[in-house]
Amino acid sequence: MILYNVTINIDETVHEEWLQWMKEVHIPDVMNTGLFIENKICRIHAEEKGGRAYSIQYILNSIEDYNEYQKKYAPALQQEHTVKYNGKFAAFRTILEIVHEVKN
Repeated sequence: MILYNVTINIDETVHEEWLQWMKEVHIPDVMNTGLFIENKICRIHAEEKGGRAYSIQYILNSIEDYNEYQKKYAPALQQEHTVKYNGKFAAFRTILEIVHEVKN
């Protein structure tokens, strides 16, 4: 399984609007691609100047699903976010392969 992590620092002035938009619009649009099986929004508790930091985590079954997402859907979805919050965020993305997991 693959964990696609997007770490975002969002400006305090748009934080509440952004979080609502992520929950109600952006993440549902990502999930509606049919390539993801799970997602989480995690608040990063660290000292940040001028914003709040989040880890948006998406789980996929395979790297092939991730590659399809990147090819077919990511450019438009990322562009929509960039246009809406231009100059108000910094983001970086990480791909992780889940090699072991334990759930209780």
